[in-house]
Amino acid sequence: MKLPSPIQIYFEADQDVAGPAPIAAFTTDAVVKDEGRTHVGPKAIGAWWRAAKAQFQHTTDPREISEADGRFTVLAEVSGQFPGSPAMLNFTFTLKDDAISILEIGA
Repeated sequence: MKLPSPIQIYFEADQDVAGPAPIAAFTTDAVVKDEGRTHVGPKAIGAWWRAAKAQFQHTTDPREISEADGRFTVLAEVSGQFPGSPAMLNFTFTLKDDAISILEIGA
């Protein structure tokens, strides 16, 4: 499956449970919405990434991608240390200047 470059970088980084957050794939004012919380900017996104990896020890396997109105939605299987694993989740990306400006994660 062909993913836009910043989205590919995000999912490649997500394969490593202990790896660093892919901050370079995001704009400097990027927003991540996950589990009812909003994280803005590189420092907050890095903290969110590290906390989620530590808690759930998860990896993500993209299965399909669709695009509408400039937003890319990737359906992915997420496996880790959480009830109901593995789970299929939608990762909806908005890109700006070849970087992720918004990422929303949900069922």
